Amino acid sequence: MGIVYTEITLKNAIDKGMAKSGMLKEHEIRQTTVQAMVDTGAWTLAINEAIREKLGLSIQGKAPATLANGTRAMYKLAGPVEVIWKNRRTSCDALVIPDANETLLGAIPLEAMDLMVHPLAEEVVGAHGEQEMHRL
Repeated sequence: MGIVYTEITLKNAIDKGMAKSGMLKEHEIRQTTVQAMVDTGAWTLAINEAIREKLGLSIQGKAPATLANGTRAMYKLAGPVEVIWKNRRTSCDALVIPDANETLLGAIPLEAMDLMVHPLAEEVVGAHGEQEMHRL
């Protein structure tokens, strides 16, 4: 299987809550749409510092991570960020890899949105079909 990319929209979840309560206008929610590399070996969403700044995400702490090149370090954890793929969404913290060239969509947000990589089609699909998820 090759490298799989998918389009996702990232929103500042705090801004979204403020808009819901009338403290911000909907168009003031900081957001961006990116082509993310799907990495089932990554545990969460990984963004670079430029995306963190654009979204205005707060630093929540630090977490250890090992990059694909073997580099092991502590990285900032920022969030909360809402991740949107088509008609599905979830919120999580993002690992901030300062000079990363790509956004990585890892296992936790994939699982939370009930998504998987279709090995033959080499694309992201709903793990249980394409219908919209309904949370209990």
